[in-house]
Amino acid sequence: MAIEVTGKQIASDKITIKDVFAEDMWFSIPDYQRPYVWGEDQISSLLDDVAHSALNTPDSQYFLGSLVLHTEPKQNGNTNYQENSVLDGQQRLTTLYLLQAVVRDLATDSRLKATCAKAIFQEGNPYDGIPERLRIEFAIRKEVEEFINTYIKQEGGTLKKEELLKLVNNSKNVSVRNMANAILIITKWFTTEENLNIDTFFPYLRQYVILVYVSSSELEDAYRLFTVLNDRGIKLRNSDILKAQNLKEVSTETKKAEYAKYWEELEGELEEDFDLFLSYIRTILVKEKARHNLLKEFDDNIYNPKKYNYTTKKQEKAPALLKRGDETFDIIKKYKTHFDVIFSGNNHHINNNWAFDNLVKVMQDTALSDIWVPPLLVYRENFEEDKIFNFLILLDNKFSGDWIARETPTTRIEGMNAIIKKIEEINALADLSKEEKIKLLFEDGVFTFNSANFLLDIEEHTIYGRRFARYILRKIDFLLDAPLYSEKRSSYNEMSVEHILPQNPQDTSQWVQDFTPEEREEWTHKLGNLVLISRRKNAGQGRLDFSLKKAKYFNNSIESFPNSLQIMQKDQWTIDELKENHAQLIQKIKSHYKI
Repeated sequence: MAIEVTGKQIASDKITIKDVFAEDMWFSIPDYQRPYVWGEDQISSLLDDVAHSALNTPDSQYFLGSLVLHTEPKQNGNTNYQENSVLDGQQRLTTLYLLQAVVRDLATDSRLKATCAKAIFQEGNPYDGIPERLRIEFAIRKEVEEFINTYIKQEGGTLKKEELLKLVNNSKNVSVRNMANAILIITKWFTTEENLNIDTFFPYLRQYVILVYVSSSELEDAYRLFTVLNDRGIKLRNSDILKAQNLKEVSTETKKAEYAKYWEELEGELEEDFDLFLSYIRTILVKEKARHNLLKEFDDNIYNPKKYNYTTKKQEKAPALLKRGDETFDIIKKYKTHFDVIFSGNNHHINNNWAFDNLVKVMQDTALSDIWVPPLLVYRENFEEDKIFNFLILLDNKFSGDWIARETPTTRIEGMNAIIKKIEEINALADLSKEEKIKLLFEDGVFTFNSANFLLDIEEHTIYGRRFARYILRKIDFLLDAPLYSEKRSSYNEMSVEHILPQNPQDTSQWVQDFTPEEREEWTHKLGNLVLISRRKNAGQGRLDFSLKKAKYFNNSIESFPNSLQIMQKDQWTIDELKENHAQLIQKIKSHYKI
């Protein structure tokens, strides 16, 4: 199914994955595109979502995303064909390309192997006007071309695990590193027993998963399309459509005017975060990972939910979780009240200190994910502020424990949703007092996490460069504030992770005398050698000897970071101080997480 665009036409349609990788479809990733950057979060989510649809709605199409293309005629010898330069959607398209290489190498069915091989590389056929080439060409750098030829085009290339691991750890090319890592992630997913098998997953992917493309033969028009589709200030938000749908269902004209005014005020306050806030409401009601855009989630899973009847083996209508109109506006108002109080930064009254607000600030500033927000809102709705700080500690430990222990995004989301379910389940127990319910909740196994893997990453592994590094350093500062929590901690426009022992000390420096090469290699990037500073790093001053570094570099950059201040009181920084600091921090973390 070639995309035919002539003159100054703009073409748009939906297209199955089977047709995306058909023998007359060709894509190129222009050299001005950014590298391939998808990691475990995005790849696992794609696989989990497709698998979920394959199992639960096997006869329905699943929308995976969009492509913006610049389509132009090309010639290879006597063969004419249309090539599609990818302006938007290259991360998703590349992942699908890598996925089919993995399936080819894992498959035992010769037909499946051949299907994937054709999706990856097309042999030329001059009689049908088909050129010989890779389905996707990467006009980036020679290293990427070599990687594709070695590990994607060649059968068995994705099975070279040791070579791929070396590329992940050592390649200087960002795309190569991430593509190699993607292959390992996809392979692990398909070879994990509890995940969907290839024979069920792949036919659904090819036949029912769709992309929507918008294509123009004029590069300027294609860029304009890309801009419009990605300009948040222009495109219609899910919240705009939800507002219109719900206002039509409001019971009285007076209430309609009241709700419309409230909604507009909310839009003005939250701006582009309004859809995000509505997604919290969706999570609270559905208690499952979102599989579609916000509007479809509300339509399909809240207003018109279905459940699977194992007797009839069909999806049947289930009771609505919420009605359009008054009920929808009322629940938004209710949870917005909880949201405002929790994130006000003015909760000193909870413990007569700033502990609650400071821990919320740590999570807000450094957690990189907000899946912990809905459980916190639900707790306040069910138990008000009774022991809410104790709940926040348990919630944060579960959230960060799963994150640092490298649980998949889906597992982490399921963990947060399980807490929401448990709160509502326990609060529904009529024969218990509120105090008894809270005690039962806090003792429940829903807060457990893989403490062994968590501790291994914190204690034994290097953490510099890991996404949780800033989080755990802020968390340590929070723990060092105990038990008074008398100071209210702020957010920082600039906040960097800095090494005490520098990464590349000068050969003539005291660092080289105080640390052996082996000690530097083992300890430079570990927790005990890292601190936070409230400005951008300065590579030159960061290499100064310890006494000069304290005087010239750290002054006025660590005034609000207790851990940094504590280290700067030391007279020297040798391997002994580093190891001692590391051990003290690990003990404090173990004590807090009850490990």
